[in-house]
Amino acid sequence: MSAATGTVTTEAPVTPNPPGGLRTESAWRRRDRRWGYVFVGPQLIGMGLFVVLPFVASLVLAFAQWDGLNDLSWVGFDNFRTELADPLLGRSIINTLLIALITVPVGLGLAVVIAVALEKLKTRTLYLVLVFAPVVTSSVAVAMIWQQLFRKDGVLSGFIHDVFHVPAPDWLGDPHLALIAVCIVSIWSSLGLNVIIFLAGLQNISPSVIEAARIDGAGALTLFFRIRMPLLSPIVFFSTVIAFISSLQTFDTVFILTANAGPDNATRTIVYHIYDLGFGKFQFGPASAASIILLVLTLVITGIQFTAQKKFVHYEDADA
Repeated sequence: MSAATGTVTTEAPVTPNPPGGLRTESAWRRRDRRWGYVFVGPQLIGMGLFVVLPFVASLVLAFAQWDGLNDLSWVGFDNFRTELADPLLGRSIINTLLIALITVPVGLGLAVVIAVALEKLKTRTLYLVLVFAPVVTSSVAVAMIWQQLFRKDGVLSGFIHDVFHVPAPDWLGDPHLALIAVCIVSIWSSLGLNVIIFLAGLQNISPSVIEAARIDGAGALTLFFRIRMPLLSPIVFFSTVIAFISSLQTFDTVFILTANAGPDNATRTIVYHIYDLGFGKFQFGPASAASIILLVLTLVITGIQFTAQKKFVHYEDADA
């Protein structure tokens, strides 16, 4: 209160600063954060419904017995013991590993050769479109086309018979050839993607490094194996990991190409084994246990690859 005028004066309250000198979040930042939640929300909901929830359900069912209709009963580790003793699972693991060991090195090797061949071509766009076409084609359509080619009276068998004068091979009826047929289709289907990846890696190599090697007298083979491949090793490592994981999940090609996993289960893979248990015999407990076994196998192989990459993967920035 002022003594001269007799009026009361008030001062505006001073807003205390946040501790530590931090400023309060502005309105536009809060608005951007809310919009971020709006855009990310559907992805998180989809991941929760189609990835996290099925994984948790499989983990629970792996320790239970359930046919989809009757009540669920807990059995502990019985499903794992039953599956590990099942010869069909062992056959499935062997077939899956054989597919991976055949398709990964052969597929990546062909992709590197094609990428090097296309690197200097001015008209490589047309070839890239042709090579990449199987990647964007439905796997069911691809398997059905190859199924006709692999028939005993089909084009491929007839060509082999006419050229080499040997009996026409029964690709899908012979236990020794059925798995090779699956590998051929898998390599052909994924070749285009690997070519694109390796071509991008080759074009990312610094021209000065290649020119310096040529000035030092490096030939074509030395340039490829001593310069390009070491610089391309991170791409090779990435493609190898992705290709192995994809090979361990082979299902649609086997399901369409060969009936009932081929003759004498010659093309039975782990994923087909899981499908047969779950949706063929309605044994969701053993099927879930087999899926957990596949997860462990995938993690072990991937862990081995990440451990081994320290010896053969060379990063240009780290070596500089």
